[in-house]
Amino acid sequence: MRAQQNPVEHVARLIRAVPDFPKKGIMYRDITPMLADPGALALAVELMANPFRGQKFDVVVGAESRGFIFGVAVAQALGCGFVPVRKPGKLPSTSVSVSYTLEYGKDSLEMHADAFPAGTKVLVVDDLLATGGTLKACCELVERVGGVVAGATVLIELADLGGRALIAPRDVHTVIRF
Repeated sequence: MRAQQNPVEHVARLIRAVPDFPKKGIMYRDITPMLADPGALALAVELMANPFRGQKFDVVVGAESRGFIFGVAVAQALGCGFVPVRKPGKLPSTSVSVSYTLEYGKDSLEMHADAFPAGTKVLVVDDLLATGGTLKACCELVERVGGVVAGATVLIELADLGGRALIAPRDVHTVIRF
């Protein structure tokens, strides 16, 4: 009889390490093999959503682009709405913007200024926590429009890059740590 595989290990083994992408010195964690496996994808979403079940979030916020993949799925799993955070110039109405630093550069994100009413309880979702720039920018956007960041969940954390400290004191749940 074969031993049952740990669910986190099942998802993790389908994440491919790609050295020197998008530039030399970066170890990129490619989730596309995991996304192609329907069981692993469903399991990843459950592992991201489960710690927050019963907390009654109003919306999930997810950053373009891989935060959309997991954000919508986690929102559906938790029975709440989804609000996209986009790259500059992609939103059709009045938006707020935050600039931030990535592991390999700088970027900006935007969210509609009227995405939700003040006091809205928000779960921030992304695929990866590296230096913390993207997740912190999402939290700042939520708070700028009056929302309350009640938690964050990511599939992967690159622990050596220290991004968790940038998000503190906000609660961040991670499924897989490299």
